[in-house]
Amino acid sequence: MTLLALQLLLAHFVGDFVLQPTKWVDDKLQKKGRSKYLYFHVGVHLLLLLLFLQFQHLGAIAVIVVLHYVIDLGKLTFTNPKNYRWLFVVDQVLHLLVLAVVLYWIEPYQIPFADLFQEKNLLLVTFLVFVTFVSGIVMRMLLAPYIDEIAKDDEPGEGGSLKNAGTYIGMLERLFVFGFILMQQWAAIGLLIAAKSVFRFGDLNKGKNRKLTEYVLIGTLLSFGLAILSGMFYMYLAN
Repeated sequence: MTLLALQLLLAHFVGDFVLQPTKWVDDKLQKKGRSKYLYFHVGVHLLLLLLFLQFQHLGAIAVIVVLHYVIDLGKLTFTNPKNYRWLFVVDQVLHLLVLAVVLYWIEPYQIPFADLFQEKNLLLVTFLVFVTFVSGIVMRMLLAPYIDEIAKDDEPGEGGSLKNAGTYIGMLERLFVFGFILMQQWAAIGLLIAAKSVFRFGDLNKGKNRKLTEYVLIGTLLSFGLAILSGMFYMYLAN
């Protein structure tokens, strides 16, 4: 079953991402179902499936190809500048669901849902949620007294920040720290701190804005501190 799953996934990844030029994507978005590249794209998937499955399971291949065409046509029909990102996600999820159903059709398998709710798995999920979302809110509460003051002192005309960029950066850095602790790679945490310091050098180098420097340092130390404590506590409970 694992071999067949890898064959189906590889055919999908190569067909959807490697062998689909930007020219094809743009033409499909413009002409929708009238684009010849939509049919070229489906043909590429057909050839890849025949190649990777070595001309076996022809009925399953036919189902995958037809449903791939239907899903892509539906995505192209409803895509607009506002929804193209989440439609891309929906499109990929539907393709993967088709592959999962076809895989079950050829080689029935069981998903051990009961194992997902074992103590060790719930412990890991709990700490991941804490490190990403809960820690971010905790930091926002702790730093709330300084946020308005920093915004008031910020120089106009310097350009704003990307929407929610700080939130996502904080989540990612805490996930990295948490992962490094689980792998016992403490040196990598030091490297991450050094890398962030380099990227924030422009903020920290503003001598006339000492408040911003202090705010960045407090936020960084809080973020890394929460991630390190979470990682150490998780390792203690898991062991």
